[in-house]
Amino acid sequence: MFKRIILIVLDGVGVGALPDAGKYGDQDAATLQHVASTVGGLQLPQLEHLGLGRIADIKGVTTVASPAGCWGKMVEKSAGKDSITGHWELTGIVLDQPFAVYPNGFPAAIINDFIAVTGFHPLGNIAASGTEILKTLGEEHLRTRQPIIYTSSDSVFQIAAHEDIFPPEQLYLLCRQVEKLLQPYNICRVIARPFRGTCAADFYRTSGRHDFPKKPLGETVLDKLLLASIPTVGIGKIGDLFAGRGLSDSYPTTDNTDGMRRTLQVLEEHGRGLVMVNLVDFDMLYGHRLDSVGFAGALHEFDRWLSTLYDQLMPDDLLIVTADHGCDPTTPGTDHSREHVPLLAWSPAMKSSIDLKIRQSFADVGATIAENFHVPLATGQSFLDELEGVIAC
Repeated sequence: MFKRIILIVLDGVGVGALPDAGKYGDQDAATLQHVASTVGGLQLPQLEHLGLGRIADIKGVTTVASPAGCWGKMVEKSAGKDSITGHWELTGIVLDQPFAVYPNGFPAAIINDFIAVTGFHPLGNIAASGTEILKTLGEEHLRTRQPIIYTSSDSVFQIAAHEDIFPPEQLYLLCRQVEKLLQPYNICRVIARPFRGTCAADFYRTSGRHDFPKKPLGETVLDKLLLASIPTVGIGKIGDLFAGRGLSDSYPTTDNTDGMRRTLQVLEEHGRGLVMVNLVDFDMLYGHRLDSVGFAGALHEFDRWLSTLYDQLMPDDLLIVTADHGCDPTTPGTDHSREHVPLLAWSPAMKSSIDLKIRQSFADVGATIAENFHVPLATGQSFLDELEGVIAC
């Protein structure tokens, strides 16, 4: 039905706790609603027009009588609540077991393997904020020239190093060594975290971050499309989340603004296939840092940009806006939150709208994309027929 599908993932923009959220300590999470309440209401006219107010009660967002788009929300079927799990499920992979986490630091076996393979005796080995650990251990790193390793509530093995001691390419090589030794431990990602500065007061992380994730544990809709010679473009950290697999083109970005700019550019260059975009600032800059005001500002910026995007879409385009998990800045801790995610779908060809209801897996998005492009995908329930019912002939 659609020649091109644009799938935009708002990283961390959940819309309320899942039924099993209590198992994760997230029973009170509702990212979008809590951000709106904290800032006195959100002004999101474009998302409102698509039907956002039909999904949840969000302060400042009106429930439009006749939305232009189709709306619903989705349940995460996979175990876990990290970005890779969410993105993989959106493309058709459902995980029965979550990735391993080490909230008290990595066990001696991993550290001993690290020393044996790399020759370095790491600093840290704790769960910590990426900015705080630089204040705590950055100066010692400069003295000892040993890398800093740390983790978080996510399944990540992060390596921080000053660019004057470990130039980025050297740091990336170190991460590739670690990626291999961690394979038996089911850790989701190794992340390079280069930084600069001269002392604890002015250390800062550079834009040289690079993720080294596990490869998808099965074929995604991206793989299926690429095999069928249908273009698949990843924008933002999509390339990292899928270990570069299933993409005909990949464009890393520095922030949301860069991601939105790049999306418009890609749409000018690619008239067919799937364009999958991750906008990370909601999660990385605001959710994890408990910054509701910044989170709201990023939502407003995205909403303003949507009107520009609409002007570039053709009648045979489909826009899908969703998320990968929550990251509620108002609940205790800085972790992701186990939440429903919004589902908004719109095409210039739509003559009416429909409630897509509560989808029982993020994989319904992948199934819809697969059915549209006539490729097989074993998981998810497509909602393409429902969209077809509101498309003008």
